[in-house]
This record gives sequence, C-alpha cells and structure tokens, in this order.
Amino acid sequence: MNGFEQEGLRDWIGPLLDGALVTVQIAVAAYVIGILLGLLGAMAKLSGINALRGIAWGYTALVRAIPELLLIILLYYAGTQGLNSALIAMGFAGGVEIGGFTAAVSVLAFVQGAYMTEVFRGAIVAIPKSLLEAADSYGMSRGLRFRRIVLPLMLPNALAGMSNLWLILVKETALVSVVGFEELFFTAQQAAASTGLYATFYLAAGALFLAMTLISNVVFHFAERHVRRGMVRG
Repeated sequence: MNGFEQEGLRDWIGPLLDGALVTVQIAVAAYVIGILLGLLGAMAKLSGINALRGIAWGYTALVRAIPELLLIILLYYAGTQGLNSALIAMGFAGGVEIGGFTAAVSVLAFVQGAYMTEVFRGAIVAIPKSLLEAADSYGMSRGLRFRRIVLPLMLPNALAGMSNLWLILVKETALVSVVGFEELFFTAQQAAASTGLYATFYLAAGALFLAMTLISNVVFHFAERHVRRGMVRG
C-alpha cells in the first residue's frame, strides 16, 4: 500500500466508525419498537377478538410478502407526499419531510414487529395452560398476569428467536444506503469510490459488522443465562 492509499485510509477511519455508530443507533431504535409491535401483534393473534386477529394476521402476511428494500423506498419517497397530503386534507400545513433515519427506523421496526409477533406468539403458546388458569383462578387481571406469569415464562422461550432477529436487523441496516443515509455500508461505498480501495473498505465494513455480531452474541449469551437462572435444565 503506497502513501496515497495509506492517507486515504486514515482519512476515512473516523467516518467509518461514525457510520458504524449510526448503524447501531438505527438497529437499537428499530429493535425496541419492533419488540413493542411484536408484543401487541402476539396478544392480538391470541386474543378472542376476530378483528384484532385479522389485523395481526394481515400485518405479518404483508411483511412476509413485500421486500424490506421496497418498503424503505416507498416510505422514503412516497411517505412524505402521503403524509403532507393527509395533513393538508385535515386542515394543517404541509411541508413535513421524512428523513433517512426516520424512514430506516420506521420500516425496519415495522418488519421486526411482524417477525417478533411470531416469536412471541410461539413463546406464549409454549407456556403451560395450567399456569394461566391458576392465575385466572387467583383473580389476576390480564396486565398483572402478563407481568408476573406470561413475561417471565415467555422470555426464555423467545430469547433465541429475538437474538436471531437482532443479528438480521443489524445486517439489514445496510439497506437504507439506497436512500443516501450515511450508515456504515453507505460510508464504505463513499470511501471506496473516493479512494479506489474497494476491497479495503468493503472488507473494513464487513469487519465492523462482524465485530457487532460477535459483541451481540456475547450480550445475548449472558442475557439468556440470566433469564434461565433457576430453571431446571432438561
């Protein structure tokens, strides 16, 4: 590597690390919102209300049918126009713009919520019905039963799926590069185009994604050990 290449690499180390930080911020925000959507979706699917069940089933079917990349493009380019049209129709001023960060978080959270719905639904179904019936016999409200019975027993069953979805989500943040948002992959593209060091910067981006994955695996490993403490091992 000559002096020019070394200088170009040094110039882009800071932006690459900044892009990695933005990637983590997008992933964390989308993951948290996705968990909330997943809990709501799972409860809706398991409810006795046909309308809620239909909405939840339609939600998960829609996400499975449409690619995430298409959803990001639709929200970014058509979402702003649709939102402003709705605001004007309601008598408010338009001019609202959906930024790249908002579009990325919104779409990825929407997608995560659908898959989280299935993870949580399966984890809740795995809880012995006798425990839920016992909670009902004690007169627990639905909220109290969820906090004291469902959530503690659901987490050990759901955590493996939640871990996999997080790892998938971190990689899918690269999709927002199509709308010009400067996360890790987009920054690597810029650096490669600017310096001509395509292999170097794409390998650097891959190494940063790998580092995030390894750290995530450690975090989820300790989280799983924590939620399974005191449980009988089969």
